[in-house]
Amino acid sequence: MLLVEQNVRMPLKVADRAYILETGRIVREGTPEELEKDPKIREAYLGL
Repeated sequence: MLLVEQNVRMPLKVADRAYILETGRIVREGTPEELEKDPKIREAYLGL
């Protein structure tokens, strides 16, 4: 199933894998746990 969502936290709770898109291109992918640990992802998308 493909889920596109602006609220990043919600889909990370239910996803097995996640893909970060910027201007239509995949710029990062991984498990929710991997993405939540990535400092650049945390700052840009999670506001942490």
